[in-house]
Amino acid sequence: MAGTILAIDQGTTSTRSIVFDADLAPVASAQEEFTQHFPAPGWVEHDPEDLWRTTVATAKAAVDKAGIGVGDVAAIGIANQRESVVMWDRATGKPIANAIVWQDRRTADRCAQLEADGHGDMVSVRTGLRIDPYFSATKIAWMLDNVPGARRRAENGEIAFGTVDTFLLWRLTGGKVHATDATNASRTLLYDIASGDWDDDMLRVFDVPRAVLPEVRDCAGHFGTTDAALFGKPLDVRGIAGDQQAALIGQACFRPGMVKSTYGTGCFMLRNLGAEPVASRHGLVTTVAYQFGGKRTYALEGSIFSAGTTVQWLRDGLGVVTSAAVTEALAVKADPEQPVYLVPAFTGLGAPYWAPQARATVSGITRGTTRNELARAALESVAYQSRDLLEAMAADAGGASGEGVVRVDGGLSANGWAMQFLADMLGAPVERPAVVETTAVGAAYLAGHDAGLYPPPEALVERWRPERRFEPRMNDAARDAKYAGWQRAITQTLAT
Repeated sequence: MAGTILAIDQGTTSTRSIVFDADLAPVASAQEEFTQHFPAPGWVEHDPEDLWRTTVATAKAAVDKAGIGVGDVAAIGIANQRESVVMWDRATGKPIANAIVWQDRRTADRCAQLEADGHGDMVSVRTGLRIDPYFSATKIAWMLDNVPGARRRAENGEIAFGTVDTFLLWRLTGGKVHATDATNASRTLLYDIASGDWDDDMLRVFDVPRAVLPEVRDCAGHFGTTDAALFGKPLDVRGIAGDQQAALIGQACFRPGMVKSTYGTGCFMLRNLGAEPVASRHGLVTTVAYQFGGKRTYALEGSIFSAGTTVQWLRDGLGVVTSAAVTEALAVKADPEQPVYLVPAFTGLGAPYWAPQARATVSGITRGTTRNELARAALESVAYQSRDLLEAMAADAGGASGEGVVRVDGGLSANGWAMQFLADMLGAPVERPAVVETTAVGAAYLAGHDAGLYPPPEALVERWRPERRFEPRMNDAARDAKYAGWQRAITQTLAT
């Protein structure tokens, strides 16, 4: 059997492909950024053709860099940005409009109306989610109602919907497979997480025709075979998961109580709940963590919309840093007597506040404030938001995480200062893996496990080792004082 796995990690700002060997170690990778489109305030779009083009280009480049032939690839695994909506013509495969990205807030008013109409409780019970423009359903309805002729054609079965994984799978298989996995389905507001199927009541509430929906499958399994013309040889797609669930898998968080937190464009913290879902009472959502053999495992999730994007704003919006890496050195030099708080509500606030209309604020600025303090505030905001989530998880799930540790990954986790402050603010150890791009690791594991290359989940748990462990150093009084300042800043932001 071929001894490598090709993992495709289709993210919000770039697409990355990584070849993993038989020991689940990365061999070669390729990455390509693509254009972000902001056609109106609060709107975020992608050209689906950019997502497809960068997927094929990086996949080919990674295989070439690995110095292997296509015949050495046992399977493909896909991880993807979740909640983003793509719709395309079934006959031609061409998108009917730009993809509406998970960050997009154009349907905030529609969500508020649905909530006011009394649908919130039923939606929460069935889907584990809350009515918010973050999720897919209102985006689908918006596209059907605003692209000329789309709703009529959708009801006639001429239009297909998919999260990004589904669109890529359709293209990879030459239009032969219209499917998704349970993790991505659980992010749409249309999926009953208990029964494991699309929910007719949700389709009615959100005005989405069943005819557009894909088949829902396990995370690991044979999804289809790629068109031979793409890579020179047909390849099996054997694993799919939404990016945050893929990271949970890549961090080997297979035991109930284990927590991982991914710091990329946003921040996404998941806590494994095991076989029984827990309804959140503290602003989190309940989601499918993974599904094997038709059996679902659930997770509590808290989503922060701005983490890495906060640093990007310092670089691209204000021009106060030249690169993300510079923020670590600036934060070290920041004046401890200059407490500045940045609440990065650039596209609203996610969990546990769910305030889509909120906008970013900076407080505590004086004439002595410099870019050092702004850089520190940007990094600190990630830790403060993470504490918001961890405390909500403890309240919902009945205590601290099962391991007493938070496993971190994503680009921002490479920042040592930020991770030390995170450990200080959480009052808990933070563990960083050797391969911080665990989304791709998870996608590779799903495909490789189904192909017979990788061991069962229990064995992966035992094999996992951190590259570095950050222990909390801050005393309780200092920790609580800093967090109290953050809570005041949040209150001010929500009041504006």
